[in-house]
Amino acid sequence: MSLEELRKKVVFHNSIDVWIAACNERNLDWSNPENYQKFISYLLENNLNLKAFTLCAHEAGETEQQKTKFADALHEIKDPTAAVYTIKLNDAAIAIINKYNFQG
Repeated sequence: MSLEELRKKVVFHNSIDVWIAACNERNLDWSNPENYQKFISYLLENNLNLKAFTLCAHEAGETEQQKTKFADALHEIKDPTAAVYTIKLNDAAIAIINKYNFQG
């Protein structure tokens, strides 16, 4: 699912779903917690309005199981860059996300 498709569903999304959608758009692996932390650090540095969010990712399906493992791994890391946030997917937020260097 793309960022645009996510935005059409609801306005606010959790940062893990945004991360997964952005990686999927670029055919990149999303399962590395260190890369997620770099992404969140970038969003924080660019003053994207992020609100802490408690994610319950324990759902059925293979992707959801992978997301649950990913969320659990992040939970073990005691750093703000490993937290889950809500993100309002407006034009400005999508522009900031699209400027991120997903390869670096």
